[in-house]
Amino acid sequence: MEASELALFRSGIHHATETCSGEALDAALDELGWRDALVADRSTAVSVLFEALGSSVVDSSALDWLLAAALGEKDAVRTSVVLPLLRRAAPPGRVRAGRCEVHGLGTGAVARADAAVVVAEADGGPVAYTVKASSLELRQVRGLDPGLGIVEVTGDLDAAAGRPVDWEGAASIGQLAVGHELVGLARAMLELARQHALDRVQFGRPISSFQAIRHRLAESLVAVEAADGLLAAAWDDPSPVMAAMAKGMAGRSARAVARHAQQVLAGIGFTTEHPLHGYVRRTIVLDQLLGASSVLTRQLGDDVLERGALPPALPL
Repeated sequence: MEASELALFRSGIHHATETCSGEALDAALDELGWRDALVADRSTAVSVLFEALGSSVVDSSALDWLLAAALGEKDAVRTSVVLPLLRRAAPPGRVRAGRCEVHGLGTGAVARADAAVVVAEADGGPVAYTVKASSLELRQVRGLDPGLGIVEVTGDLDAAAGRPVDWEGAASIGQLAVGHELVGLARAMLELARQHALDRVQFGRPISSFQAIRHRLAESLVAVEAADGLLAAAWDDPSPVMAAMAKGMAGRSARAVARHAQQVLAGIGFTTEHPLHGYVRRTIVLDQLLGASSVLTRQLGDDVLERGALPPALPL
C-alpha cells in the first residue's frame, strides 16, 4: 500500500475496532474491504487489524477468515476453523478407524458460522473436513476471558471425505496474526502505565521521575519493539520456524509488559474499574493460543539440539 492508502486504511480499521465488536465488527470489516486488502497485501492487512484488535480488546471473525482462506476454503466468510486446545499448535482432530475425533476450541465466530473446518492428523498427513457448524458440540468456556467467546468444540465425524491441507503453513499465519494482537495488547498496557506514571504524584513529583518506574517502562518498550521487529522479519522470511519464534517472542513480551504495567499502576491496576485487567486477561489467553510461548520456545530449542545448528540468520 502507498503511504496515503495505508493511513486511510489504518484509520478506518482503528475506528471500527474502537466502536464495534463481534458481528458488528465483522460487518464493518466487510465494508472496509479488509479481505480484499488481505489478498493485495496480507502482511499489512493482518498487522494493522490484529494490533487494533489487541489495543481495543474486542473480538471478530478475522482469525477464522484468515485460517479458512489459508486452508483453501473458497467461502471463508461464513466458515469458522476449529483451533487446537490451549498451549498446543497441532491439529485438533485425530483420524482413527475411519472416524475423526475432534477436541479443540473455537472463537466466538463458531456460533455465527454456517460451516466449520476441522483439521485432523492422519497417517498420510493433515487432512481437513468442512462440516456444518451445527454438527459439532459446543460448550462455552467462561474461564479467564469470557469476552473472547471461546468455546470447547467436540465431535465425531466420518473420516472418508478429508482433503490434504498444509496445516503447518496455515497455523504459521495464525501465529503471526495472534502475535500482532499480543503486540497491540502490549502497546496499550504500556500506554496505560506511561500515562499513570505521568499523572500520579508522590513526594511532590510525578512517579515518572523515579528511576525504578523509568526502568520498567523502558524494559516494556524494548520488549514491545523486539516482538514487533521479529514479527516483521517473519513476514519477510515466512517459515514455520520464524512464525513460532515470532509468536513465542510476542507472548513473552506481552506478559512482561503486563507485569511491569501492574507494578507501575500498583493498587489501582488490580481493580476491575481500571482497564488493565481486561488487557492482562486477554494477554494470558492469547499467549496460549496456537502454541504457548513456553511450549514453542522449548520445541524450538529441541529442534536446534536435534539438528545441531541454529536457524539461518536474518539479513540486516
